[in-house]
Amino acid sequence: MVDVGKWPIFTLLSPQEIASIRKACVFGTSANEAIYITHNDEVFVFGLNCSNCLGTGDNQSTIVPKKLEALCGKKISSLSYGSGPHVVLCTEDGEVYAWGHNGYSQLGNGTTNQGITPIQVCTNLLIKKVVEVACGSHHSMALSFDGDLYAWGYNNCGQVGSGSTANQPTPRRVSNCLQAKMVVGIACGQTSSMAVVNNGEVYGWGYNGNGQLGLGNNGNQLTPCRVAALHGVCVLQIACGYAHTLALTDEGLLYAWGANTYGQLGTGNKSNQLSPVQIMMEKERVVEIAACHSAHTSAAKTQSGQVYMWGQCRGQCDPSPHLTHFACTDDVFACFATPAVMWRLLSVEHEDFLTVAESLKKEFDSPETSDLKFHVDGKYIHVHKVFLKIRCEHFRTMFQSYWNEDMKEVIEIDQFSYPVYRAFLEYLYTDSVDLPPEDAIGLLDLATSYCENRLKKLCQHIIKRGITVENAFSLLSAAVRYDAEDLEEFCFKFCVNHLTEVTQTAAFWQMDGPLLKEFIAKASKCGAFKN
Repeated sequence: MVDVGKWPIFTLLSPQEIASIRKACVFGTSANEAIYITHNDEVFVFGLNCSNCLGTGDNQSTIVPKKLEALCGKKISSLSYGSGPHVVLCTEDGEVYAWGHNGYSQLGNGTTNQGITPIQVCTNLLIKKVVEVACGSHHSMALSFDGDLYAWGYNNCGQVGSGSTANQPTPRRVSNCLQAKMVVGIACGQTSSMAVVNNGEVYGWGYNGNGQLGLGNNGNQLTPCRVAALHGVCVLQIACGYAHTLALTDEGLLYAWGANTYGQLGTGNKSNQLSPVQIMMEKERVVEIAACHSAHTSAAKTQSGQVYMWGQCRGQCDPSPHLTHFACTDDVFACFATPAVMWRLLSVEHEDFLTVAESLKKEFDSPETSDLKFHVDGKYIHVHKVFLKIRCEHFRTMFQSYWNEDMKEVIEIDQFSYPVYRAFLEYLYTDSVDLPPEDAIGLLDLATSYCENRLKKLCQHIIKRGITVENAFSLLSAAVRYDAEDLEEFCFKFCVNHLTEVTQTAAFWQMDGPLLKEFIAKASKCGAFKN
């Protein structure tokens, strides 16, 4: 169950009120407004009420939840908000309602009068069943069940997709090259718009000063334009930050482009990207991406349930995906986004269902279900024979050779340490490794012995990311010992580039004699010992 208590504004509610919540959304320029739906399908709001964004009919702030009678029983299915803020939502019946700031006609009612209560958006949408809504800073979009896309509101950069920069007072179908396409997903940046169609193509329009449309240039687009650089991949999900974009493919690959001042693209640097670049290539399959137009934060979840974050994280800039302890991407925005808003309408229902990957991860080292134990350094690790046979050729061969005659329940391991062997077995269950570089050396040895090539690459990646002046020569020795040529070259270059510092470490002078001579000779050829 998602804990809405991680968002500060929900600490205003009693435990009974918290327990009644089925769906919720925190929004506003300072994350000071919230809306939630109860299990009885009653709708409540509370908070600052900037620009009448609570829809209560007045401009009064409230720390006590107020019921929105007009929306009770409507079964809200999708909700989004702008920077004014304004709020747009749709119901399971396909109706669209909007309220709040309306200085640019972002409520779609044909006026610029502030909306003090939820009003149904009617023009061009009454005969449509809307299944998803999205908001930029001051514009709105609605996607119908049959794949038609409508947009309205502020249009100074062409974000409405009408072909002009005139504001659009009521919903207008986004056509041009989307005319014969079936749109299946939408997202908005501050002043840009993105859409995914049913064949996996991605289209963008609006402001493009930071390359957030992914078109290879930074010119604004007044009508939808296909992201040609994604030709050959099938995109399933799109997400927009303030001025950057993320895209997830059907193969679990993640692409990013646009503004990167805060490292929100996850490329390891802060350079903007005008075209999509693939990130998290060393990680496992990605199943969900998250971004929000009011923040510079990005997040992703992998198939085993690992959650990564990058970008602006509580004032700090992290340009590379960082593994968190969170169970869902929503928690990233609760704890690290500025402001701490929600990137989607959040479901807080109990989810008893576990994926296959989640179930396997849960059962690792479980005495209740295991049928085999490894005894390492005086400690036991509980596993399942059949799963080890499926996942590892080493165990498959081992079990087939003697298991039927000698039904051991405990296997003694003395050639590897407990942290290393446990990390290896956990890798078989989760496809991931979490070890410091020094222990990853031992795991690299195991991976070499067991012919686990993918694990070998993961260990090399961990070692590369964790190399320091103090451990560089130890890691170089390990790379040579385990015949990891790519890692050996990396460690060698690091040592040469930091020669003065590393030659003052104890590890340098404790290096094996022949290896030390080989290093000095090779470094001398590079001119490292000129002085």
